[in-house]
Amino acid sequence: MIGTIANRVRDEALRRATVRHRPMLALDDPAPRPAAAREPWWRLLRDARVLVMLALGFAAGLPLLLIFSSLSLWLGEAGVERRAVTFFSWAALAYSFKFVWAPLVDRLPLPGLTARLGRRRGWLLLAQLGVIGAILGMAATDPAAGSAALVRMAAFAVLLGFASATQDIVIDAYRIELAPPERQGLLAAAYVAGYRLGMVVSGAGVLFLAAAWGSAKGAYAYEAWAAAYAAAAAAMLLGVLTTLLAPEPPVSAAAGAAPAGGHARLLAVFLLAVAAFVAVFWGVGAGYTRLGWSGLSALPALLLEALRLSAALAAAFGVGALLVRAGLASRAAARETWVEPVRAFFARHGVRDAALLLALIGTYRIADIVLGVISNVFYQDLGFAKPDIAAAVKTFGVVVSIAGGFVGGVLATRLGVLRALGWGALLAALTNLGFVALALAGPVRWGLYAVVAADNLAAGLASAAFVAFLSSLTQVRFTAAQYAIFSSLMTLLPKALGGYAGALVDALGYPGFFVLTTLLGLPALALVAWVGRRWGRSGEHP
Repeated sequence: MIGTIANRVRDEALRRATVRHRPMLALDDPAPRPAAAREPWWRLLRDARVLVMLALGFAAGLPLLLIFSSLSLWLGEAGVERRAVTFFSWAALAYSFKFVWAPLVDRLPLPGLTARLGRRRGWLLLAQLGVIGAILGMAATDPAAGSAALVRMAAFAVLLGFASATQDIVIDAYRIELAPPERQGLLAAAYVAGYRLGMVVSGAGVLFLAAAWGSAKGAYAYEAWAAAYAAAAAAMLLGVLTTLLAPEPPVSAAAGAAPAGGHARLLAVFLLAVAAFVAVFWGVGAGYTRLGWSGLSALPALLLEALRLSAALAAAFGVGALLVRAGLASRAAARETWVEPVRAFFARHGVRDAALLLALIGTYRIADIVLGVISNVFYQDLGFAKPDIAAAVKTFGVVVSIAGGFVGGVLATRLGVLRALGWGALLAALTNLGFVALALAGPVRWGLYAVVAADNLAAGLASAAFVAFLSSLTQVRFTAAQYAIFSSLMTLLPKALGGYAGALVDALGYPGFFVLTTLLGLPALALVAWVGRRWGRSGEHP
């Protein structure tokens, strides 16, 4: 299945587009067949592109916990004050706003890399080297060495977030361009499975290594954490090797790029806008501290952070617009880079249909994400010990979610993306009622495992189906930019509501809260049904 690239390509146009980027690793890429939906599921898993996406998913999932939970434990053992950890909230911003620079990834060539590897693999290799460099920079920094070291650690964490988010942008575009729509469900399942495995390595794996090499609460050992992070950097080499061996998607090589000579100017506009964002974000935060507002209660603090973020975003967009008007970059190039992906989406679907599609994207994962914010706290409050929770959620749950992802991928391939999407939305909502039963039954261990199994199976299935759906909505000219917009929107509302999960539990109790999360899933079900009706009437993709 994996060998040298075929000498003949069925489509002559694609052959001419890819001749400059002949890969070292070839994948069987059969033309779409009418009987594909009847192909046995075990044969689907033999597609070598599944292996590629499994490895790239691993590379995408590995950096995430190195910025968040694993790093938080490292800082805690190093004796870093909690308020100092707010430096590291910047790293999360890259994931939320990756759609801002995704258009540059779509359009800008990289000197040397693009000519040798192709548009997608060139950017992917650069991002992966950035991830490895940032992890090694964190490993080389002892956060207990003083404020300068802590700032340096924060800078490397931000760099890791930016490089990791860029890697996500490229992998998403690569996956969409690698295979036809009927295979996207399967590739999405492989990507989700690899992502979960990467999170296990950077979460449980790094913590195990740090503990095994001698660091613990009250007995901090910097060398143990440095070695554990260096091991995580070494694990990223799997992604690098996959990038070097996998093929460049033919459609990527054929896509257009920014006008010659405008690359550096577009990049300069972006970097100066980022500088404006950082300056305002930092300055407003420093102003809050001088005014003594850093210790406010939850709701006022949330409102102030929203104001701070809004001011920084306004500054970034304002500076970018002024620089374009001043002639630093061509207005036509800036419009094609940042405006055209959005305009094309609305032009393709119409304002009404596009708005409803965006509503589906923004609400589809709301039932399981809002519940997931409070689930571990619920298990503890119910009386389960931490080892029981770790075994059920971090080990058993991960395995079940991976299985659910492959079930979702096979369903999307066999039944179609919309049917799999509907089943995912239904199960993600209904399985929340299992938490009601567990809340009423109390700390019954088999009940814990049953609820974790149902929840993770539904979440894995829904995730794979939804990734396939988002992939099918993108247009070839704007693959990276549009998918980045969709994936950012996907988590915006659920995460915002998740911030109030604790207050809702206080007001409603756990059973009432879980019933509410089930009801929150109903709008997504209605929107999936609407998309299905629109698709059925037109005979085309929505």
